[in-house]
Amino acid sequence: DHYDLGDKRQKGQTGTKMGTKDDLLRMIAVLHANGIEVIEDVVLNHLQGAGSQTNQGGQDPNSFSMASSGGYKTFRYSCWETPGTSESLDNYWSRKGRWPKNFTNFHPNPANNCTTGDICEAFFGPDIDFLPTAFGPASNVTGFNPAQSSGYMRNQGRDWMMWLKKQTDFDGYRWDAVKHFPIDVQEDYSWNMKYGVPDWAAGGAAMFNVAEWVGSKSALDAYVQNIQNPTGEMMMGTFDFGLRAFDNSGGLYGMVYGMGGFNMATLPGAQQEKRVHYYALDNLYVHRTVPFVNNHDTFRPQLNAQGNYTGWNTGSELSAHIEPNEPRMNTAYAVIMALDGNPQIFFEDLFDIGYNSDRYNHDPKDTASLKARADIVNLVWCHQNLNFKDGAYLVRHTSADLIVIERSAKAVICATDSWATDQSATITTNFAAGTQLRDYSGAHGNELLTVGAGGAVTVKTKPVNPALNPAGRHGYAVWAPDGQLTNNYQPPRAPETTQEWEMADDLGDRQFQSLTQGGAIPANSLNYRIAGKIYAEAGKPITCIVYPQLATAPLWVGLYTRSGQLLASAEGAGTLQANYTPTETDWIAIKVRQAQPTNPGQKCWVNVTYTAPKVVTNAVGTPATNTVSIFAGFNGTSAWTELGNWEQGMIPNPSSTVVIPNVQPSPVINGNYTIKNLYVEAGATLTINEGFCLTVTDTLVNNGTIIGACLINSDHDIVPAQAAAFSLEPNPTSNHVSLHTSIDKFLHQQLSLQLITADGRTLATISGKLDDLNAALNNQLPAQPPGIYFVRIFTTDAVFTLPLVKQ
Repeated sequence: DHYDLGDKRQKGQTGTKMGTKDDLLRMIAVLHANGIEVIEDVVLNHLQGAGSQTNQGGQDPNSFSMASSGGYKTFRYSCWETPGTSESLDNYWSRKGRWPKNFTNFHPNPANNCTTGDICEAFFGPDIDFLPTAFGPASNVTGFNPAQSSGYMRNQGRDWMMWLKKQTDFDGYRWDAVKHFPIDVQEDYSWNMKYGVPDWAAGGAAMFNVAEWVGSKSALDAYVQNIQNPTGEMMMGTFDFGLRAFDNSGGLYGMVYGMGGFNMATLPGAQQEKRVHYYALDNLYVHRTVPFVNNHDTFRPQLNAQGNYTGWNTGSELSAHIEPNEPRMNTAYAVIMALDGNPQIFFEDLFDIGYNSDRYNHDPKDTASLKARADIVNLVWCHQNLNFKDGAYLVRHTSADLIVIERSAKAVICATDSWATDQSATITTNFAAGTQLRDYSGAHGNELLTVGAGGAVTVKTKPVNPALNPAGRHGYAVWAPDGQLTNNYQPPRAPETTQEWEMADDLGDRQFQSLTQGGAIPANSLNYRIAGKIYAEAGKPITCIVYPQLATAPLWVGLYTRSGQLLASAEGAGTLQANYTPTETDWIAIKVRQAQPTNPGQKCWVNVTYTAPKVVTNAVGTPATNTVSIFAGFNGTSAWTELGNWEQGMIPNPSSTVVIPNVQPSPVINGNYTIKNLYVEAGATLTINEGFCLTVTDTLVNNGTIIGACLINSDHDIVPAQAAAFSLEPNPTSNHVSLHTSIDKFLHQQLSLQLITADGRTLATISGKLDDLNAALNNQLPAQPPGIYFVRIFTTDAVFTLPLVKQ
C-alpha cells in the first residue's frame, strides 16, 4: 500500500520494517535536526502481496491476469472509512483505501499484452503498466471496484509522489531499477517533486535525484540525455557504474585489485560525461552523478551468527565486491571525493563491522563500539570542511601511479596505487603565488608547501602500504590552504522539518490496533480526528497551519501531550494557525474538529513546522503511544468496552488514567469497572447506567457531566449501587411532581438541579435544599409543553439523572 507508511493495520501488523509512521517521521526530523538530508529509495515498477493476510481476494481469474504472478493483481487497502476488521474476502473487497489496483494496471493487459523485456517483465511481483491504456475494473470484485480512466496509473503515481513529499519532507530521491518503467514517467514525476508541489515542499533545482541504471559509461550518458531531452534540464543523474567498473579490466575495481600495476591515468576518462548541470539563471552548478566504490548490489557477504563475514554471495553481486580492508580502497575513496558528483559512502566501507563480532550489538552513538575507518572519516571531513565541490574540476596530472585533481582554488587531491613508493608531481594550480598548502590528510604532518609564480607547486603523497606511514594516511593526500584545521562545516540543510497530513476518509485507519490517525472531519459533530504526531524539541517553536476544504466552515485545531493535556489551539474559518513552543522534548499530537456542530463534513490539510532533537537517547526513543486512555468514539458507539472507541485501542484498566473529551456518542458504562484517575473535560458527558459502579481510586476531576447512581472515589463517600438515591413521583392532587431521596444526608445538603429537554437543552438551573428544589421545579413545569424531560441532580458525590414525563 503506497499510502501506508506504518499507520494502518494491514496484513496482521501496523508497523513496517522502518517502524510505525510516527517512527519514520521522527527519524526524518531528527536527521534534519543534524543537517542531514533524507533520500527516499522509491520503487515504482513492481508490487506484490495482493489479497488479505490469507491471500483472499487478491487473485483475478481473468486470463490476462493469470499470465503472470499467479493472477494476484487485485490490490485493496484499509483506510479510515473501511478499516480491516477481518481477513475475509468480503472485507478485503470492501476496502476503499487510495490507489486501488486491478489486473488491467499491470503487464499483461488487454491493451498491452506484453510480458518480456525491461519494461514488461514481472521481476518482483506484478509489473506496473504506465501506458494511458492500462486501466479498467477487476473482473470479479463485488465490493469496491471503482471506475478508472485513461492514464490512471501515471496520474495516481504522480499524486502519490506529491503526497509523499509533503507528508514526509524527504529531500530527494533514489529511483530503483529505472530501466523497468518509462523515462517520460520519471521526467514527469521528477519535475513535479522539484517544482509541482507547494514551495515549502518543492525540491527545487538542486534536489538530489539519482537513478539506478546499471550499464556502461555510454549507456549511462544516453539515459541521462534521454531524460534531459524534453525540458533541457538534467533532471536525473545516475550511479557511475562506468567509473566503478564491473571487473578488474578498468575503473576503481581494476585499480584496487591491480595491485599496483593499474594505470591511474585512465580513471578520469572512465567516469560519466553527464555529471553536472548548470542553471544559468541562478549561476548554479548541481552535481548529478554518484560515484561509488561499493553498494548494496555489489556487496553481498555471507555472515555468521555474530555478523562476521564468512564468504560472499558472488552469484547475486552485479559486479564483484571490494573488500573493505583492502588498503587501496582508501585510494578509491579519495578519487570519488575528488571527481565531480555526489560521492556515496557505503556503510560497510565506513564502519568496520565485518570481523569484530559487533554488527548486532554495537551502540551507534559510541565511536569505540561502532568503529569507523579513519581514512574515510578523514576524507569526509576534508570534503565538507574544505568545500571541494565549489571549485571547478581540473585534472592537473596523470601517470601510471598518480593522478592529481584540483578543485579550483579549493584543494588539490592526490591519489596513488603504489604500494611502497612516494609519489610527487609539479603542477600548475589556480592558487595565488605565496599560498601555503597543508596536507589535510595528515600524511605529511605539519609540512607546508608554498605556491610559486603562476600557481606552480610540487605536491606529493605517501604510498598505500600502512606499515610505511603508521601515523598517517595511505594512498592519498589533500593539499589546501593552511589555517582550516577547525571543524567549520555548516550543513546547508536547515534543521526544521515541515510535514503535512492530509485528512481524508480514504487515508489513515481507525482500526483500534492502528495508530488511529486520519479521516475527514465528520459532519454535524464536534468529534475530533487525530492528524498525526510530531517529536518536538523543547524550546523550539512549532507552527501548525490548517488548510480547510471549505473556507466558510470553521475548524478547530489543538496540540496535545501524550497525557491528553491541551497545549495550544486555534479556531476559525479559512486557513488557521496555532503556535506553541514546548517546554519539554516529547511527542505532541495534532487533533482537528469542527468549530461548529452544524458544519458539513470536510477534508483538511494539517501542515506542521517544527524541530526535532539532534539526539534520541536510546535505540527506539520515547514511544509515541499515549500515557492515558482517551475516549474518541471512533467506532461511533457509546460502548466503554469497545476497543475501537479509544485512541490506539487503549481501553481502560485499573491502573489507567482516563480522559473523556466532548465527543458524541458519549461513553456509557454498563458494568462495574475500576480505574485510577478520571478527567471529564468541559462539555463532555460520562453516563453510568443504573445498577453499575465506576470506581476511581485516585484523582477525579469533573469539568463536564457525570450521569449515574454509583461513582466511588476515595475523596468522596460511597454511593451504593443498589440504592435509588433519588426518585420522582407524581403528585396525585395536582399537575406537580415530588423529588425524593433515600439517603438522609442529601436531605440537608445544598444541591443543584437542572431541567433538561429531551434534545439536551437546559431550561433551568436551580440550587438549594431538597424542598427548595421541589418548589422551584414545580414552578417551571406548568410553562413547559407536554413531553419527555430530564432532571439532573448534582451532589458533592455524583450526578444523578432522572426521566420526567409531563402530561
